[in-house]
Amino acid sequence: MKKTLICKTLISAALVSGACVSNLHAQSADALVNKLVEKGILTDKEAKGLITEASQTNHLAGASKWKINDAIKNINLYGDVRFRYEYRSAENPAPGNAYYRERFRYALRLGVRGDLFDNFYYGLRVETSKNPRSPWNTFADDTGGTAPGAAPADKNSDGVNIGQVYLGWKPTDWYEMTVGRMPMPLYVTPMIWDSDINPEGAVEKFKLALHDVDLFANFGQFIYQDTNPDQQLPSSDTFLLAWQVGANAKLAKDISLKVAPVLYTYTGQGVSAGLNTAYTGQGVGGLNPDNSLQSNQNGINDLTVLEVPAELNFKLGRYGARVFGDFAYNFEGDDRARAAFTGTKGGVAPLPHPFTGEDKAYQFGLGLGNLGLVYGQTSKKNTWEARAYWQHVEQYAADVNLLDSDVFEGRANLQGFYAAFAYSFTDNIIGTVRYGYATRINNNLGTGGNNPDLSGFNPIRNYHLLQLDLTWRF
Repeated sequence: MKKTLICKTLISAALVSGACVSNLHAQSADALVNKLVEKGILTDKEAKGLITEASQTNHLAGASKWKINDAIKNINLYGDVRFRYEYRSAENPAPGNAYYRERFRYALRLGVRGDLFDNFYYGLRVETSKNPRSPWNTFADDTGGTAPGAAPADKNSDGVNIGQVYLGWKPTDWYEMTVGRMPMPLYVTPMIWDSDINPEGAVEKFKLALHDVDLFANFGQFIYQDTNPDQQLPSSDTFLLAWQVGANAKLAKDISLKVAPVLYTYTGQGVSAGLNTAYTGQGVGGLNPDNSLQSNQNGINDLTVLEVPAELNFKLGRYGARVFGDFAYNFEGDDRARAAFTGTKGGVAPLPHPFTGEDKAYQFGLGLGNLGLVYGQTSKKNTWEARAYWQHVEQYAADVNLLDSDVFEGRANLQGFYAAFAYSFTDNIIGTVRYGYATRINNNLGTGGNNPDLSGFNPIRNYHLLQLDLTWRF
């Protein structure tokens, strides 16, 4: 009798623990019963009777209010809520020409992800703001005017958008592929890629684990812009192709080195105004209309970029430490400069000559503490992270449409210093302070690129950024 009672309790616990997903009831209980029968603790008859009785007893306790499709193995709800005070300013060489912006902002990212059966996985995330390089909304910046129901607390500029939607397949430990609008699948830094950008398309990932070295390769086919209607065969749609190989080597206890060069190429530049005309990066009288030939900020002509991100991880006392850096070189940088020289002849005084040699970008810095806390990738009560780096991006070195829209305003021909400090008040609440300062590299060129935060300013002479964040991460 005592044996039967103990077994009944164990089976009931198994049923209750699987109550959230209906097909887990049978799986957890059957596994336990089989073990008890194998050990000779139960006979087949006793096992059948116990599982029937326990199922009836726990029917109400195990009833789920959620009906989950049998195709879904598990669901993970995750996201963050962030509030921000921000101040950014920029000066222009024109006398008295300066821009200041101060605002309070919020951002929400809410998603589900998990595993399906047969080695598939999935993800869906919604977020505020439709800007691909920023999920942030600004309090009280709505355009409702004085109409009834407008400010204060108007909401016509706020919204929820699809940030990620993807499906993946991982049939083995060494290969997986993903399609959709996905989290960044490459190992990169904000020097080249804004961390808020979620590439659209497909990626294939390979890895090989050796004794102390993990080798990996990532190949991305990202849809850059869809041309509608397509006017060419094959398709005139624009694609960004990424080819990355890398290694993560364990050098000693608590010391590892990660390096992963990636080559970017473009195909099918389409017929869109901006992308298919020569990038110049020049402003007009300190203003940047963004859409005319003489000041084109979006062109992706003459870009074959090699990026080499790297990091050295080690312990400094009881804290995690990281020395990191990135280097990029545009093999077609001189051609991009010559095209910019030609393109400025159209209502704007032409450049005196093409400024070749402006084809490199680099970054180097140090992180200390609970690594990843500054970016909200981890959190643990009473931990902190300090991070700082120097960054230099020349005018023709990179695709300006991908640059981080916060750090140095998403512009080329800027260099400067960035620092951040984050502290985790609880396991989920993080406070972060960020500061950045940048100046122009070549005073004969504009600061190419376009960002709606300071969209009318080109060139930028001095740039300041201050952000105070409060994040709830879950």
